[in-house]
Amino acid sequence: MKIPEVFRIEVENSARNLSRLMDIFAGHNVGVEGLQTISKCQKKTLWELTVEIEEDSLDTIFEGLEKDPRIKVMGRSDRVFTRHRGGKIQVVSKVPIESQEELRDIYTPGVARVCLAIQKEPSLANTLTNKSKTVAIVTNGTAILGLGNIGAVAGLPVMEGKAALFHRFAGLSGVPILIENQDPQKIIDAIEAIAPSFGAIQLEDIRAPECFEIESELIERLNIPVLHDDQHGTAVVALAALLSATKAVGKNLKESVVGQVGLGTAGIGISRLLLAYGARQVLGTDLSEDALKRLESLGGKRANTLDELMRDADIVVATTGVKGLIKPETVRPGHLILALTNPEPEIEPEEAIARGACFAADGKSVNNVLGFPGLFKGVLDRKATKFEEHMLISAAQTIHKMAPEGQLVPNALNTEVHEAVAASVQQSAPGSEK
Repeated sequence: MKIPEVFRIEVENSARNLSRLMDIFAGHNVGVEGLQTISKCQKKTLWELTVEIEEDSLDTIFEGLEKDPRIKVMGRSDRVFTRHRGGKIQVVSKVPIESQEELRDIYTPGVARVCLAIQKEPSLANTLTNKSKTVAIVTNGTAILGLGNIGAVAGLPVMEGKAALFHRFAGLSGVPILIENQDPQKIIDAIEAIAPSFGAIQLEDIRAPECFEIESELIERLNIPVLHDDQHGTAVVALAALLSATKAVGKNLKESVVGQVGLGTAGIGISRLLLAYGARQVLGTDLSEDALKRLESLGGKRANTLDELMRDADIVVATTGVKGLIKPETVRPGHLILALTNPEPEIEPEEAIARGACFAADGKSVNNVLGFPGLFKGVLDRKATKFEEHMLISAAQTIHKMAPEGQLVPNALNTEVHEAVAASVQQSAPGSEK
């Protein structure tokens, strides 16, 4: 795995010495991200060098640096760990607390009047507290990113990241909730017990098939929106990417047979949304018989083998986590292929194009951060009690429409996209009580 490292290195002044420094890094497949001068005197310059480097190459590079008397390492840091130190989120007050009057109003005795008002009319909690802008981000750590079952506490950095993104792109307060348990019923009960604190629940990084049961039962039990982001957030951005790709090559998604390779959390979510959108047929393949039955229960059709899927599908979406799974010889002329596994896809786009695919892309740009902040802001602003598939489709269409020419989806840092997604969800949400 490549990691970002920042080095501060003092070098005796001369172009030759700087060249020697860069030569030490050059032999280790290092990507240079930045080089800048920190300070300079008559004899020496302090450089800050930022690189992407294989972790197991660090010792060898340090040996090379130490051997050259004209080069001295003054310090180094791991940029990722530096940005995580102390955590990525915090709870702060939205009101000033500078006087006795303010203290008495926001706490005792003034707060008692607000408590009694909410007791009399519970819906006032949505306007007199931050509940309607607060999302629980819940995980049990069984499917963290591509790392697998590493435990809830080890997954906390991901949940903090989600919370930071909620705040940045939707103005919502995301609260990480860790549940150290793998029993679906105990997880459901735990979330139900804490649900009154939140306006919505985002389930995150919970493995299949348990995630399907947990989400389904919570939707039935709770009167607030529940969404498993690994299913539906991913599906929204994948559908947006497919709408852009099919438009680029003149295909009609609703007239196409879509093959979904891998029917785990993301694969089932994508299949479900494609069927709701109106794809002519969704074929799926997976090693799990239960996963195939789940697809069939949604209205999809199983493909007995990957070769069969590749033969019969017009469009292929892959979410397996298996590098190189799709063999180039199975690609048909005219195929449209999205191999979404990161960082190494099921087939490299260049290989697919070389075999006749009309379009091929990997998952580097298909990031579900384009979906979930706006999805939750929209549903909470509308005071809807659940997500519905037409709301997800509306979000996907909005993301597609905002993609610049020649790109599958827009830049995830574009705040206008998140605002537009929220508006589309709000406009399409029913807003009715269960």
